[in-house]
Amino acid sequence: MTKINIERLMKNIESLGTIGENAQGGIDRALGSEADVLARRWLMEYWKERFHRETKVDAIANMWLHVENGEDRKAIVLGSHHDSVPNGGKYDGALGVLMATEVVETILEQNIKLKHPLTIVSFTGEEPNPYGISTLGSKALAGRIRKDQIRNYFHRDTLENLADGIQRLGGDIEMWEKIPGKEEIGSYLECHIEQGKRLEAMDLPVACVSVITGIYREQITVTGEANHAGTTMMECRKDALLGACEVALAVEAVLLELQDKDIVGTVGYIKNMPNEANIIPDQTTMILDVRISNEEKKLEMQHQINERVKAIEAKRGVRVHRSVILNQPAQPMSEVVIRAVSQGIRQTGLQPEQLISMAGHDASNVAAMADSGMIFVRSIDGKSHCKEEYSTPEDIEACANAMLRAVQILDEEMAE
Repeated sequence: MTKINIERLMKNIESLGTIGENAQGGIDRALGSEADVLARRWLMEYWKERFHRETKVDAIANMWLHVENGEDRKAIVLGSHHDSVPNGGKYDGALGVLMATEVVETILEQNIKLKHPLTIVSFTGEEPNPYGISTLGSKALAGRIRKDQIRNYFHRDTLENLADGIQRLGGDIEMWEKIPGKEEIGSYLECHIEQGKRLEAMDLPVACVSVITGIYREQITVTGEANHAGTTMMECRKDALLGACEVALAVEAVLLELQDKDIVGTVGYIKNMPNEANIIPDQTTMILDVRISNEEKKLEMQHQINERVKAIEAKRGVRVHRSVILNQPAQPMSEVVIRAVSQGIRQTGLQPEQLISMAGHDASNVAAMADSGMIFVRSIDGKSHCKEEYSTPEDIEACANAMLRAVQILDEEMAE
């Protein structure tokens, strides 16, 4: 049975992982940074050395390596992204690009004949970045952002316009119409670390992704009355911060009562006014982030939060204003790709479990234009977006071998 070269793959992970490494051992490789430029150069040089082909950089600076086979069919595209969060790890995103590279190398080395051409992609700016837009490259690919919108984004520190940043990376938004489209891409498969502990709990190295979660966000502003912290009796207070705390705890209670392990919520941003030790807060703003894929449960969640907020307003004498700032539905993965990945996992002797991705990924955008899917590899301790993120070579090898088989299955089952 054909297997990938795990020693080569791990060497590449370590090599790319030195680009953008900081003094704390994490990686700083944000969109447009010098480390982004160097990582792109490393990938293009490696691809040219191994595949003897030039990398194509599209209008939004996505990088594409095409391996043609003489047949006029849509491509099987493999990849992810190479940028990182601040002080991130060397697996998130980069592993997907390097595993795609290894799978294609193995197919060519072993002379495995396929009907469809193969393409490796590294998407531009998947992570949140100083320009303020994430999954940028795949959004452009899927038509979820327009050329004229690009000039509305500026780097928060340097004030560089995003269009100019893209040009520095080899892109050119004036070539927007030449970004690859539905005519060229038949299917997309992305490997990613799980970024959670579910695979650890199941003692499995890999899983197939069935759905990429929906994301629901509210900005919640609680308004009370400012007053002297020492002279205002407890029963006379209209404390916005304590009202906001009750709202946050009420949301937690509602989510727990839904009894669904694939629903999680966070209040990760809070702004308190006037934010002084001796003044009762009169306005507190926070952002609620909920990852939820079940639309019926989302409606139930909204109803229950409404009821609890009314009770908090009456109890504390505050006003609560809520506005939905994001209501992104869940994105199911393609049944064709799910079957191929599940069969690929089974062929390696493992149980093909399916998981909901609780984080967003480029695969969600690509799904708008082509059959799209993902395969997860176990994250040790569930760590991600930190320097401690880690997946073992054994798990990575199992995932890459399953992906190799999934590509061959996809090649047989794709319609075009």
